[in-house]
Amino acid sequence: MEQSPSLEDCLKLLKGERDEQRLAGLLLVTKFCKGDDNAALRRVYNAVGIGFLDRLLRTGMGKGTISSSGGDNRDAYLQLSVTVLAAFCRVPEIASSEDMVLKIPLILEILSKQSGSHVVEECYEFLFLVSTSCEDGVSALYKSGGLRVLASQMSTLADGSHSQALAMKLVQLMLSTVSLDIINNEYSSELSMMVAVIAREFAVLHDALKFEALHLLSAILSSKYSAPVHDTLRIMSNDIWSTYVRVGIVAILQNRVAPAEKLQALILAESVISILGERWLLGQMNLPDAKDSVPADRCLLLVLESSRVEVAVLLNELAYLKYETSNNSSSNAEIISLKQRNLAIAFSLVEKTIKLISNVVEDEVNPIDENTLSKVISGLNETVGVVLEYLQDAKDHGQKKGDDLLASVRLIGSYLAETPLACREKVRELLEFMLSIEGEDEPRPFFSICFLLPMLCQITMEIEGCKILVSCGGQKAVVECLIKLIGPNGCMIEDKGCIFLACDTILNLLLKRDQIKFRLDESTSVHLLKALAYWTEETDEPSIVMMASSICALIFDHTSEQALLNHPNIDHSTIASLSQLIVRSLATCAQNMGDDMKSDLDLLDIVTAGYSRWSHRFPHIKAAVGRLS
Repeated sequence: MEQSPSLEDCLKLLKGERDEQRLAGLLLVTKFCKGDDNAALRRVYNAVGIGFLDRLLRTGMGKGTISSSGGDNRDAYLQLSVTVLAAFCRVPEIASSEDMVLKIPLILEILSKQSGSHVVEECYEFLFLVSTSCEDGVSALYKSGGLRVLASQMSTLADGSHSQALAMKLVQLMLSTVSLDIINNEYSSELSMMVAVIAREFAVLHDALKFEALHLLSAILSSKYSAPVHDTLRIMSNDIWSTYVRVGIVAILQNRVAPAEKLQALILAESVISILGERWLLGQMNLPDAKDSVPADRCLLLVLESSRVEVAVLLNELAYLKYETSNNSSSNAEIISLKQRNLAIAFSLVEKTIKLISNVVEDEVNPIDENTLSKVISGLNETVGVVLEYLQDAKDHGQKKGDDLLASVRLIGSYLAETPLACREKVRELLEFMLSIEGEDEPRPFFSICFLLPMLCQITMEIEGCKILVSCGGQKAVVECLIKLIGPNGCMIEDKGCIFLACDTILNLLLKRDQIKFRLDESTSVHLLKALAYWTEETDEPSIVMMASSICALIFDHTSEQALLNHPNIDHSTIASLSQLIVRSLATCAQNMGDDMKSDLDLLDIVTAGYSRWSHRFPHIKAAVGRLS
């Protein structure tokens, strides 16, 4: 009976002088040398030598020759060399060797030319084993254009295949090793191509690879450096990736998975909304080959409900950690910081839902049916109540500084901007406290006031709302906020609408001052007048001129030029600036207003009526106006 070849027989052949012997030895190795037999693999590797392996690989690539090689055998040589190299790299010491690291560019070149070939899986296996064995491996993978090759090849791999799984792991490895700032700037197009492929895996798979795809998508899209990728995705002609992501997120949120995975799904949802806008929450839920129809609002309802759960759980945990435990260790501080970051994601999604509902309700054709709308509004009401209770807890414990508190005010402000009368009694009770809240890096309250301005502007249109604001001293906070927005030491913010909201709120108070028995104190009036003069010096924008002059006109009702000059912070140059402001606003009378300026007519009426009441107390303004005629 013929005996099967032994390892010793293979080693003799591998140590032979002729290439034919070595080839025969390698062929035998692939038949009986198992991947987990590291000792045997080490002996075989030492016997064959790296020189022959290198020549065999290059011959298969068409870059070299071995004895008796012919063109017909090139594919076989390539398959054999890559298979053997991948097998050897299961031994960590071999995988991390310089010889293997140096072969990464060659393997990437093979991948770029061999899509669909049987050798592809071994190429990915080799790249993964070498890259995970040492830092030099992943560095070589990145510097050799690994991201570019993977981006071009991943779309050719079968869904859920071992090669696809390895490709995703290689991308994750590079993202976690190389600076994301560099990667996003240099490979935004390639990353966008990968997003489209990974998103499909996220949607269609139902195994562990689905979660790998989730984490990889989150890593690519939620980075603070991901703006270039976001920009590229926005202009992609095929946006099927966004549907795949929506389907995948719904699958995660509606099934029993670990809380950490649901949080990752929310992080991904928040990133996609930042790219495509809130309406992404409403959209196609069916894959091209899906049999069952899924409602278009499923994603909205699941994201909101999951976010609401996160908000309730995280606020409860934060309250306990901050107020009920005496543990002040650095580890406790790190736990609080992590929970605050997670809370920011959940808050952001709730706020985006508020914005979505506000926008779609105004549409002629509302894409959300009444039943869904009712569920959303009920959920939002409940969550706003939970957040108000968290603020009450902070107030009871004398805590008014913290980014979690500031974020809570922002969410409350977003909701009250749409429904200013919601939770009326609780908001009234907490208004003074909310206006005093500071972020971690704020020396005094500012952003909390900005977040509440839409609501304050609306409620002060009524006398009762003005009384609520004045009763807690909120008018001073609004004035100080406006001064910080428009004064010489102005705080630069993206939303310039805050300035006009603050102006409108102050205007509402001044117009109703007699009914609510309200006056600005002298110091506050002086600082506001100086800020208004500074704001308008370099602008010809009619709306700014009219708004500033109307506030000045109402302040002048309770003072005089001489009284102002007696104040140490007012001089003749300020009076001259205020005079020019009033002149410029009154000069509007002689102009033909277009339709877009009609809204300024009411402000003009305030200025002209005010001028008739106090002009005799402001000789410089009266003289300047007189020169108009």
